Amino acid sequence: MARIPYFDPAKAEGRAKEAYKKLPPLNIFKMMGHSGDMLDSFTKFGNAILMHAKLDPILREIAIVRVGVLKKAKYEVHQHERISRQLGMPEETIKAIHEGPDAKAFNELERLVMRFTDDVVANTRASDATFNPLLEKLSYKEMQELVITIGFYTTACYFLETFDVDIEEKGKEPSVKLPGMKA
Repeated sequence: MARIPYFDPAKAEGRAKEAYKKLPPLNIFKMMGHSGDMLDSFTKFGNAILMHAKLDPILREIAIVRVGVLKKAKYEVHQHERISRQLGMPEETIKAIHEGPDAKAFNELERLVMRFTDDVVANTRASDATFNPLLEKLSYKEMQELVITIGFYTTACYFLETFDVDIEEKGKEPSVKLPGMKA
């Protein structure tokens, strides 16, 4: 149960009022409404990651779900496992994210992303042992997008867990459409 009441989007003002017109009625956004205009900035940043990045969406979601697993953020894991399924990620891969980088379900690149994500979450600065092999596979842009994704979703996990944001009731979750998602 949430630690403070959810914000009523009908009471939003300024940029937050405009942001609510475009947002699905997810609990994370209802909770974030108390922050006022920061809601708009947060969602624009998140949308840039989800909609405009070059990084492969499957690799992105592996990193996001892994951050959620490592930070014990149930809401984040739930929402992004849902997105992963809509992108066509096999259930075996989703389960493997919980196991760790050595799970058999991963291909070489996915395993490198998992190791890198674990390293950044644990140590802030990725070691050469996880950075260099991944740099051989991803462009500079993709590497930077991956680090930004890990950092953004770490912040999201802190927010979700601090305020105990509730997972939406089954069957009442709004649909979210991102590039690459299956119908």
